[in-house]
Amino acid sequence: QVQLVESGGGLVQAGESLSVSCAASGTYYRINSMAWYRQCPGKQRELVAIVTRDGITNYADSVKGRFTISRDNGWNTVYLHMNKLEVEDTAVYYCNVEARLRITSASGNYWGQGTQVTVSS
Repeated sequence: QVQLVESGGGLVQAGESLSVSCAASGTYYRINSMAWYRQCPGKQRELVAIVTRDGITNYADSVKGRFTISRDNGWNTVYLHMNKLEVEDTAVYYCNVEARLRITSASGNYWGQGTQVTVSS
């Protein structure tokens, strides 16, 4: 299994910056991708940013140019650096990992517990 623990959420004012991180632990063969999703009350969870094993990154249009996803060399931690935050960025941010538990197993998706990011005007 893969355990994910997020940290770094909080309350900031619009225009400020904030970073969140997610540490992966457990027993698994390989992580294929690490991503951040967010969910606002009453809305569906949406992809914010993703980084794949091939080094490809992808961002939601609403955060392009403002957010940056990165990970450590060991694929144990993923970060989301958020600049020029807007009130609309207020949400619970969830870490997501696609991982293969064993070399012979299919990949599965794992989620963190979420961390609240609140941007005030």
